[in-house]
Amino acid sequence: MFEATDPNAIQLTPDGQLRHFLTIEGLPRELLTEILDTADSFVDMSQQQVKKVPLLRGKTVANLFFENSTRTLSTFELAAKRLSADVLNLNINTSSTKKGETLKDTLMTLEAMHSDMFVVRHADSGAAHFIAQHVTPNVAVINAGDGRHAHPTQAMLDMLTIRRHKGAFEPLTVAIVGDILHSRVARSQIHALRTLGVGEIRVIAPKTLLPRHIEALGVKVYTEMTPGLRDVDVIMMLRLQKERMQSALLPNESEFYKLYGLNRDKLAYAKPDAVVMHPGPINRGVEIESEVADGPRSLILDQVTNGIAVRMAVMSKAMSGQLSQREELIQEEQA
Repeated sequence: MFEATDPNAIQLTPDGQLRHFLTIEGLPRELLTEILDTADSFVDMSQQQVKKVPLLRGKTVANLFFENSTRTLSTFELAAKRLSADVLNLNINTSSTKKGETLKDTLMTLEAMHSDMFVVRHADSGAAHFIAQHVTPNVAVINAGDGRHAHPTQAMLDMLTIRRHKGAFEPLTVAIVGDILHSRVARSQIHALRTLGVGEIRVIAPKTLLPRHIEALGVKVYTEMTPGLRDVDVIMMLRLQKERMQSALLPNESEFYKLYGLNRDKLAYAKPDAVVMHPGPINRGVEIESEVADGPRSLILDQVTNGIAVRMAVMSKAMSGQLSQREELIQEEQA
């Protein structure tokens, strides 16, 4: 639906600062590390008596969710409030876009309200890029998931979770398991893991749930769990994207669980200190058994905590880049 463009021509300022966060693909390792370092400083804020910093005080963040996601919306809203921003949640299901108003019309209305940042979730790939191209230069755009394309903040919270539990990325072997074909999370995870220098990235899925030419992304492909999980350090399970499947790519959920669901027996093939992750929401008994999801090697709740910190980091850095570019433009006009 949306025309593809070079994301880094849009999401970075001329001097390399973040001004939109649309995709991880093509971003330098130094910038990803900066985001992780900034997020690290926010992780323990939930333990403090005052859980706010003034980095976005006086700014307005509009959450534009054209696709439902209570979890992601809640973490972005909380992240913005902890940065002291004013938050507007736009319910697209009851908004003017359902009454014939175009996406551009909606954006122009929000621009007139002097919004400073749009957090966008959309069912169509490229939607966040489209919005970043057609809004005023002073509005930052954060991609909260677009079609099958990307979910960059989810990938970054996963990277923060891995770094906090495993340290350096280079020695690690990471396996991504499940519905690779329909997963924007998997694509963003692969780009982030490669950029941060992970030693080996594996994808494990039935052939019907693997994209064509996935090897071009620098991953090793497995269609069976036993060899795929052998001696891995991190297991990243994916949600079975039933709502995105347009044909019968699986016999049934019970068959998928039997072959690709993570249970104690399959987990035993990984390293003894291997950790388990899942972006949520979990389909228990389909992708993962409860004993593993709730067990001592699960980092699923850590991911939720780290998600708030990462989104705070991304929002603060994007706003900083916007303000920096705005100041440069003013100086150029005055020169």
